[in-house]
Amino acid sequence: MDAKALDLSRLQFAFTVSVHIVFPALSIGLASFLAVLEACYLKTGKLHYKTLSMYWSKIFAIGFGMGVVSGVVMAYQFGTNWSGFSRFAGPITGPLLTYEVMTAFFLEAGFLGIMLFGWEKVGAKPHFAATLLVAIGTLISTFWILASNSWMQTPQGFRIENGHVVPVDWLAVIFNPSFPYRLAHMTMAAFIVAAWVVAATGGWHLLHGRRDPQVKTMYSMALWLLLFLAPIQAFVGDQHGLNTRRYQPAKIAAIEGLWETEKGGTALNLIGFPDMDAETTRYAIQIPHLGSLILTHSWDGEIRGLKEFPKEDRPYSPLIFWTFRIMAGLGVLMILTALLGALLRRGGKLFEFRAYQWLTVLMGPMGIVSLIAGWITTEAGRQPWVVYGVLRTRDAVSPLTSQSAGVSLLVFFMVYLLVFGTGIYYILKLIYDGPPSESEATESVKPVQRPEAGGRRPLAAATE
Repeated sequence: MDAKALDLSRLQFAFTVSVHIVFPALSIGLASFLAVLEACYLKTGKLHYKTLSMYWSKIFAIGFGMGVVSGVVMAYQFGTNWSGFSRFAGPITGPLLTYEVMTAFFLEAGFLGIMLFGWEKVGAKPHFAATLLVAIGTLISTFWILASNSWMQTPQGFRIENGHVVPVDWLAVIFNPSFPYRLAHMTMAAFIVAAWVVAATGGWHLLHGRRDPQVKTMYSMALWLLLFLAPIQAFVGDQHGLNTRRYQPAKIAAIEGLWETEKGGTALNLIGFPDMDAETTRYAIQIPHLGSLILTHSWDGEIRGLKEFPKEDRPYSPLIFWTFRIMAGLGVLMILTALLGALLRRGGKLFEFRAYQWLTVLMGPMGIVSLIAGWITTEAGRQPWVVYGVLRTRDAVSPLTSQSAGVSLLVFFMVYLLVFGTGIYYILKLIYDGPPSESEATESVKPVQRPEAGGRRPLAAATE
């Protein structure tokens, strides 16, 4: 196998999955947000909830569509670039992805049309039911995708026969040791991504002088959700870290830039520059015992250093050392921003304090940045394994030449720039325009007037 082709195939999959993960995360969060907005509309009858639902459903539709397209591309790569993985792990990953299509995607596709186009064609309650089913479908999809990916991180419930895995216990396969933590962590990350996009949109329009119920409501709801979820996400991340230390100790050592197993307590490297060749972390700023407190919840807990693992089994520490710190640092900043919003709300200045509104606008894309950084940490930290401890990445790749892999990567980059660049531009345009004002909303939600039977102009309603 050409080593360059392996690296190019890895880079291509990393590129496509980094683009893809943004859209499902946004869709998962917005689908539940839409369901909440419709529930509020049904309960109160206030028009601005319906207006917001119709507005954000447009952004959801674009994100959902681009998520489907980019997901199909990733599935094809299992055959083109990773045929070794497909042959080996297909008996497990294939059924799991099939379950996702049959339970989640069919549910979403079946009711998506009603949710997007059925406001004036079905009653309010049936429309809410359709929206709720789409939201549930996105969560079911998350369940199956994370079950498959978590099995690759902590595989169990199988045996190997004739060069491929054979499932022997599907419950063990699905509910593998890392699955509960990864499912909770990813689901809340999706909600946080969507909440920051909504909050940034509200902050932008507050800065431009809008004070109507639509803008205030979405801004307030997003910040309430962040105040609740951001600290819980930190707790779930901590529990996930404890699980990772148990089942993937080399990943934890690489994330922390630890080379030696320190007796009597492990220091935490706040910053530094891991050097894989010299087997040290240069210019490290350390806090004694803090590594033990965070990673073992004890003062003198022991964490294995990278030198205890063979060189060929070590993840690439310089990458995941920093992606983890980007994710964790942004997580702390999110908590602080949400807490500041609560203080401003208590003082009655939430909708008037311009500096905070600018902060929420700047934080808008940070949920996406944190999501991608966390995903890189998880996936690159599993290396050099594609199925941890069972199948190495070099054994999973297709027999490609570096030329074919390079051309494929270049074509992917150009097509993605055109297709997804256009979609992102349209989403940003909708965000810039914002939800309709009260007068525009009143006009936009009027039912279409159908021409009377026998009228002289049977197509008179077409323009409406």
